[in-house]
Amino acid sequence: MPMNFFDIQNIFFTVLGYPLSYLEFFGVVSGLVAVWLSAKANLLSWPVGIVNVALSFFLYYQVQLYPDMFLQVFFFVTNILGWWRWANPKPGEEDRKRELQVSFLGRKQFVVLCVVGVLGTAALGTMAARLHEWFPLVFALPSAFPYVDSFILVMSIVTTFFMIQKKVESWIVWIIVDIIATYLYFVKDIMFYSLMYFVFTALAGFGLWNWMREYKLLAAAKTTT
Repeated sequence: MPMNFFDIQNIFFTVLGYPLSYLEFFGVVSGLVAVWLSAKANLLSWPVGIVNVALSFFLYYQVQLYPDMFLQVFFFVTNILGWWRWANPKPGEEDRKRELQVSFLGRKQFVVLCVVGVLGTAALGTMAARLHEWFPLVFALPSAFPYVDSFILVMSIVTTFFMIQKKVESWIVWIIVDIIATYLYFVKDIMFYSLMYFVFTALAGFGLWNWMREYKLLAAAKTTT
């Protein structure tokens, strides 16, 4: 493996005229595997996700998507928390695999999701637009699409907390975020990441269906005992 593995200019191979770096290729592969495992409610989704966020951190910095870069730090921590939470449910929270069971959001949690999404996007978008002025030595170029990027960051943060708690509605938010991210990365010419988020959208749809099925199966099992 080349020493400059984390350099987006270090090309692994070219497909249909698009130069694909080692960093982007392995970031996409680890991301797809992590989301697929998550949609299956598989505990291994969390450690695979740690690999993905580490690679994505370096990629986003090099394409000036700074909010997305900071988001990976959050994801690194929450992947550890989610791994522990799913594996260690409280008494009465266990599913058939002795892991945390699937459930739905309450009304208050839904309101929090909406309010934090709107206010957080406005605040972080304003900050992201000024990063190159405040820290020119670190951020040499202006943030690309600061408000759209910040929306992805904020909603990803909020829904990740609900994901850790195995809330079904998490997948609805992920569908919205993934659609926007697919467009954003396409515009930024990160084609394989754009393709990855397009696939994420489909996987999020599967995850929504699968978690709802798991919830119904668990509810049916409780009524028969």
